[in-house]
Amino acid sequence: MFENSDIDKYPYEEIPLNEDCLLMSEIYMGEFDEALTKMLRREECNPYEVGYVSPVAIRKINDNSLDLSWYPNTCTRFHEVSISLPREKIKICVGCLQYDIKPYIFVDRDWLEELHLREYSIFALIDAIGVKNAIRNNTLTKEKLLGLRERIDCLAEQHKDISFISLADSLILKSNWAVGYFHKGIECSYKPEVFLTIIKGLQEIYQEVLGLDIYAILTQGSNEYYEEPLLHISGSKNHICLNSLGVPFAELLAIEKAVKTAIKTGIHPPMQIYLDEQYYHSLQLKYAYEKNKKPKNSYAAIMKSQQPNYFYASCDVLLENIEGEEE
Repeated sequence: MFENSDIDKYPYEEIPLNEDCLLMSEIYMGEFDEALTKMLRREECNPYEVGYVSPVAIRKINDNSLDLSWYPNTCTRFHEVSISLPREKIKICVGCLQYDIKPYIFVDRDWLEELHLREYSIFALIDAIGVKNAIRNNTLTKEKLLGLRERIDCLAEQHKDISFISLADSLILKSNWAVGYFHKGIECSYKPEVFLTIIKGLQEIYQEVLGLDIYAILTQGSNEYYEEPLLHISGSKNHICLNSLGVPFAELLAIEKAVKTAIKTGIHPPMQIYLDEQYYHSLQLKYAYEKNKKPKNSYAAIMKSQQPNYFYASCDVLLENIEGEEE
């Protein structure tokens, strides 16, 4: 298969980095080889009409895996997700520079299907500002904290697909979402804009109940606890599992650390919301907002192979510029 000398076959170590590539199931290898061979014989044929593809870019080649940027949606939003492709799941990588055919990475059919079927998550860290002073001034009374808890209960009641884990002065939010898979009738459930509305609601709650402002950090990505509920609560009610590895929370803390350093050193002023760049770019913001030109700053990545950035903004400004919102 793929014996024509004009077909480029890439060894694992030479798969092109930071270029557009396409993932395709191994079941289409024969059909794609036939189409490519016909095209090279100058026969009427279009290899791009074979099968179904998932656009990706290879970011790093490890000994036993590839770090990928996967783009599950580039039609209605620019959505990038960092994933890992095990070397053992790769069958072959081929392309044809002569005819501008991008590199195709043929992979294990079950692995590719699972990529589309598994759930992913959005994570948020919300923290109150000025808590230390409030404690020193004895303004955080039990009554206020119970009132805060009750108001957060009401907000959570409106968003039952999102878990709210609170520590009075701070919150962790998590929701699961599906990429969507046409062959299985699964629709995409990724709606990151909802979190902006929730953060706006939390700002009002903390101001009204505690007289404190908040800031929020947001990120999104894969979750190893797929096909599991948002939370696990033990039968004895004294063990709560967020059903997630610690990596996304480490990413949130890495952004928070970079934010505090940037504010302290004057790189940028305090803002209401800080968004990992993949989350930020996935937002459906109005074209006139020119989101790519907005201020950003780098942070130390935990798992990402490239130096990532976070964008910072006012929650109100982002909400005003969500596509489809009234002017």
